[in-house]
Amino acid sequence: MRAVVQRVSSASVEVDGQVVGAITEPGLLVLVGVTHTDTPAEAAKLAAKLWGLRILHGEKSCSDVSAPLLVISQFTLYGDARKGRRPTWQAAAPGPVAEPLVDAVVAELRALGARVETGVFGADMKVSLVNDGPITLVVDM
Repeated sequence: MRAVVQRVSSASVEVDGQVVGAITEPGLLVLVGVTHTDTPAEAAKLAAKLWGLRILHGEKSCSDVSAPLLVISQFTLYGDARKGRRPTWQAAAPGPVAEPLVDAVVAELRALGARVETGVFGADMKVSLVNDGPITLVVDM
């Protein structure tokens, strides 16, 4: 699994002009990509990493200050643009494999006590954010 994690002051995601998920206070925006070999164990490990990642102000984590997370599926994190001008998506897991694993990350975060908002898997989403810092990390499991 791969995640792009951004510390944000606020973030939201819209589908068909409607806000489907939003955080209105400092927290994390997390884009999650899944590849073919990922497992539920890796989803749980990613959730624990996100919950404890100390990148909020004062080197705090979401678990330290009950900060919210906005988690959005993002198959393009496994795009490969090394050859030519058109990326390939072969490393990205298909929807029936990826969706349950993204859902597992969200479920595990909630089980840990996180407040989690989400996008809509497979939808054309418009993501807005106020990047704080900016701090952006790539986390691979």
